Amino acid sequence: MLGIYEDLGVRTVINVGGSNTRLGGALVSEDVIDAMSEAAKNSVDMMQLHAAAGKTISQITGAESGFVTCGAAAALTQGTAAIITGLDIAKMDRMPDTRGMKNEVIMAREHRNGYDHAIRAAGATLVEVGMNEIFSGAGVRATEAWEYEAAITDNTAAIAYFYRPGSMPPIQEVINVGRKHSIPVLVDAAGQLPPMENLKKFIAMGADLVSYSGGKAIRGPQNSGILAGKKDLIASVVLQHLDLDEHFDILVPPPSLISKEDLPGIPRHGIGRGFKVSKESIVGLLTALKSFSKEGNMETSQKFHSLLSSIATTLENIPHIDVQMSVSQNPEVYPVLEITIDEQSFGSNAYEISRKLKYEGDPVVYVSETKLSAGTLVINPMNLNQERTELAAKRLREVLSS
Repeated sequence: MLGIYEDLGVRTVINVGGSNTRLGGALVSEDVIDAMSEAAKNSVDMMQLHAAAGKTISQITGAESGFVTCGAAAALTQGTAAIITGLDIAKMDRMPDTRGMKNEVIMAREHRNGYDHAIRAAGATLVEVGMNEIFSGAGVRATEAWEYEAAITDNTAAIAYFYRPGSMPPIQEVINVGRKHSIPVLVDAAGQLPPMENLKKFIAMGADLVSYSGGKAIRGPQNSGILAGKKDLIASVVLQHLDLDEHFDILVPPPSLISKEDLPGIPRHGIGRGFKVSKESIVGLLTALKSFSKEGNMETSQKFHSLLSSIATTLENIPHIDVQMSVSQNPEVYPVLEITIDEQSFGSNAYEISRKLKYEGDPVVYVSETKLSAGTLVINPMNLNQERTELAAKRLREVLSS
């Protein structure tokens, strides 16, 4: 079963850290593997495949159209490029040189993160609004919607909103500002599934483009993502992405994807060409997305709760640790197990324990590192089954008891 990695000299790990890209993302189902294998056996017109994918994404998200990207970060770059150029193929050929174009993207200072470079990669200039007063302890107010509105100029191309529960200002207020001034709103919801309602919520609120990771809870290929939104913007993404090295007079694009009448010609290979998505990834993502949209996430959450409970049972009566299940108020959101170390009494800290789990013994176990600074190991069940749960629990007890 593990022959391919053994041949390469790469050790497999038990991933209880979640859907981390550095660990290969979420494990895909046999249905996804079978679909990708079948897709690999035949050639296909990629524009036709993207059109079919767009229809599926539209049906599931409620968006006008959609596109399968090579990850959520790529979706941000391609979405930003589409907003800046529209359907102007001369502008497309100049990207990422956006001089003379509307190229400013407004973003709350609290929303800045390591992924906003994906927006800047399209030639955008970020315009920060708000003051991070809550984090600094200098005040009690987060960024407010009026600050976005005050930052709008003749050079404003878009508003970017990095969503997570509790993001401020409320996303609907920001979308309303964009609609009032005809400024597109690009929402990064990469890791915000489940709950299932988030597949439709942001589009229903009026967002123009929304990006999701395909390799997390959806359990598609790790290098896949989704960009859902307005048809004209998705059409621009397509034109800047696909290999369109063919004659314009015989080009017959799917009307659900591109209106040929809107084009004076075909752009050269665009800024999105480097974000190539294989036919196998597209089919795999669509297979996973259909399954995810039909599954009851409450049932999945309950299954994960049971697996984590068995780990907690295995860790009972170990001195100087506290094991607690962290459960969201939303029953669709997956629980996690938190193991907090009394570091002074235990004689070792959470960083050292995590290091031992990663680099010593067998099997190798990677925990979530999100709370190591607080002395807590977080166990995410996304990649667990019964066998991996038992192996992880045994190894955790060995390390925590030593």
